[in-house]
Amino acid sequence: MKTVIIGGVAGGATAAARLRRLDENMEIVLLERRDYISYANCGLPYYVGDVIKDRSALLVSTPETMRTRFNIDVRTGSNVLSIDKDARRVTVSDGEKEYQESYDSLLIATGSDPLRPPIPGIDNERIYTVWTVPDIDAVRAEVDSGNARSAVVIGGGFIGIEMAENLRGRGLKVDIAEAADQVMAPFDPEMANLLHENIEANGIGLHLGDGVKSFEKKPDGSLAVTLSSGVVLGADIVILAIGLRANSQLAKDAGLELTDRGSIVVDKSMQTSDPHIWAVGDVVQTENRITGEPSVIRLAGPANKQGRIVAGNIAAASNADAAFAAGEYDGFLGTSVAKVCDLTAASTGINEKALKAAGKVKGQDYETILISQKSHAGYYPLATQMFAKLIFDKSGKIYGAQIVGQDGADKRIDMISAVIGMGGTVTDLKKLEQAYAPPYSSAKDPVNMLGFTAENVLNGLVKFASWDELEGKEILDVSEDVERAVWSMPGSVHIPFGQVRDRLTELDKSKTWVVYCAIGVRSYNAARILMQHGFEHVEVLEGGASFYKSVTYRPTGCSAPAGGKGAAPFQGAGGSASQPDYTEVAPESGAGSVPGPAGVSEKDIRILDCTGLQCPGPIMKVNKAMQDLGEGEILKVSATDTGFARDVRSWCDHTGNTYIATEKNGVEHIVTIQKGSAAGIKGGGSAVVPGAAPDAAGAGLPAKNDGLTMIVFDQDLDKAIASFIIANGALAMGKPVTMFFTFWGLNILRKNRKVNVKKQGIEKMFGSMMPRGTKELGISNMNMLGMGPKMIRKVMRDKNVDSIESLMRQAIDNGAKIYACSMSMDIMGIKKEELIDGIEYVGVASYLGSTDSANVNLFI
Repeated sequence: MKTVIIGGVAGGATAAARLRRLDENMEIVLLERRDYISYANCGLPYYVGDVIKDRSALLVSTPETMRTRFNIDVRTGSNVLSIDKDARRVTVSDGEKEYQESYDSLLIATGSDPLRPPIPGIDNERIYTVWTVPDIDAVRAEVDSGNARSAVVIGGGFIGIEMAENLRGRGLKVDIAEAADQVMAPFDPEMANLLHENIEANGIGLHLGDGVKSFEKKPDGSLAVTLSSGVVLGADIVILAIGLRANSQLAKDAGLELTDRGSIVVDKSMQTSDPHIWAVGDVVQTENRITGEPSVIRLAGPANKQGRIVAGNIAAASNADAAFAAGEYDGFLGTSVAKVCDLTAASTGINEKALKAAGKVKGQDYETILISQKSHAGYYPLATQMFAKLIFDKSGKIYGAQIVGQDGADKRIDMISAVIGMGGTVTDLKKLEQAYAPPYSSAKDPVNMLGFTAENVLNGLVKFASWDELEGKEILDVSEDVERAVWSMPGSVHIPFGQVRDRLTELDKSKTWVVYCAIGVRSYNAARILMQHGFEHVEVLEGGASFYKSVTYRPTGCSAPAGGKGAAPFQGAGGSASQPDYTEVAPESGAGSVPGPAGVSEKDIRILDCTGLQCPGPIMKVNKAMQDLGEGEILKVSATDTGFARDVRSWCDHTGNTYIATEKNGVEHIVTIQKGSAAGIKGGGSAVVPGAAPDAAGAGLPAKNDGLTMIVFDQDLDKAIASFIIANGALAMGKPVTMFFTFWGLNILRKNRKVNVKKQGIEKMFGSMMPRGTKELGISNMNMLGMGPKMIRKVMRDKNVDSIESLMRQAIDNGAKIYACSMSMDIMGIKKEELIDGIEYVGVASYLGSTDSANVNLFI
């Protein structure tokens, strides 16, 4: 019997080796159009990054090895031109001649090819794909030459992210352009946003919701990459990683059954519509084990398994007396993992996006939970935070899971994948027994915690609120005072957890309360207290404040995420201090060996080890340690909590201390801070903090009261223009801005179109009498029945002054807090649906809280 295999790499090479082990007498011919039959496709980006230094390490098996070890007739450089399934033969070209090769069984393992859409300028020699060894040789040569100083990666999938990280590691300036509104499609948006934050923290520009419009060669030979938004990125090289297409033309021409998208249709034995032809890998359509729907998976793991199954089936078909039975491929879960800069992102099963797309409703058809856990015992050094999301239904069936963290995500996703694969439920996660020792896990492993938490949801002991489900609900902050000094959700009520039982009378039982703390442990306990004291509508903010701050992070190249109360408090690079500016530290360095500020010797620096502590642990220890320091003394803090490096700068600003610098040593974030004024450093050294106001000596002081607040009471167009010009000027100077719109000023925030909302009689009358948005605003003098505003707008256009609408959008995009007075809205009958997006609905207390950090307060 004779088997011909078209294509090597994962599926074809695996099938060939397995087939030989099962049948020593079979004639096996492997035809590969390229020079390499089996290579580590997934390792290619790491060779560019010089993480994998030896190119030969990428070559899993060579033609010579397959010939000598397995007696397989391997023919590289052999391109199969056609398949004659009736005559059972293929036509092959080896570059010099064409010939025909007969077969008894044929395996198609032709894989997939990178997409190259017809974008203007895409044929430039500086635009590379990363799919084969020659591809990566070309990219590596360009990087090694030193001629490439910048790169643009098109696509934010596995390959795109890995290439961006490795190119950045080689010192290139790197931008990622992704047409979708997130990277890593297997992940839900909130989990992907954890990756967005970290990608930009590692110095990679991120442009989301912005595909490529064109490529243009510049006079110096580099490329101008124009995105759909009009943004132009310069690049010495471009990596194209926007997707794959099944390489199925041979199968199509042979008359085999294909899907609408060009994948080969196979049954569970991996057999095609022809009984003598099988197919495996990227070129086939199989079945999603969760949904039971036909689908495509392009991962090495499934391809290897399919190759093994086909080898068994071919061998069994040719040898009825064999001691093994034919096998079946049961489909895939899509379990995958990727390194994304400092983080590991792992997923299995289907995501919530897929359930919503299928018409499923959260709370009815499925539930989700999201928890924050440590990678191993917190008291053991270098424990790091991970966020885990689980999706399941009322019966406990698990649909999928996603985990993002610095360490341990791969191990936990494999556990969950195994439970799903064996038909287990959330109860089985709770029962799962794992090896435990402090360096590796916790006594209650994060996977167990997912099971415990899911069981609590199913039993009605807890209900979670997602970050974007806060609208119309009251927020209860149960964190400590020092944590609230770092960050708090606008409009929230603050009762530290230890005081909740004694202060229940301060809360309205008729309202829905969402409780939050740093990671969710205290908030769950507080929620249980409320529920057992007659509060009927209590929810816990999933993932706590640490997750909320990351998930509402706004990357530089995209608009702010939609959300409820307090959404989008952080901006990307060039916005606010959402991430510190990192300095890399040599791996052998520790917190005590990183150079301190100028003029300060190592013996004068106090060292504080907060590694393994979870938020708010590091901030609490820093707060206590600073109380024991004298004015001007230096504290160097080492922490593994990813949010600490971000929060400590805010803490310094609120407490009158000085942030000096942040270094990075592996998973450690090493932050140097000074008590009080930077002028107090011994030896005359100083540190100027971004956004700080100079004192008399010229040293940087924390800018505690450097903001602008204003009450906008009037609805005149000229006053509205002045308000937003002042606001944008303050924002440009780095000042925080809060604008409180009350009474007639609310009309400035109304949408310019009619919104159908239910109103009572007097509310309707008010609505008809008041201007609907900026288009209907009059001016305070010379209104002239509406002619005045038109004249003002024309003059503004002629003088290249932005319109009021543009000024408003600039202010919101640049981080201004736009508050609408909820009391005034009730009086005037204005509904939330009538107001523009990007504003918050608060009472006067929230506005007055903002004035604490302002040195200018205006009434307009």
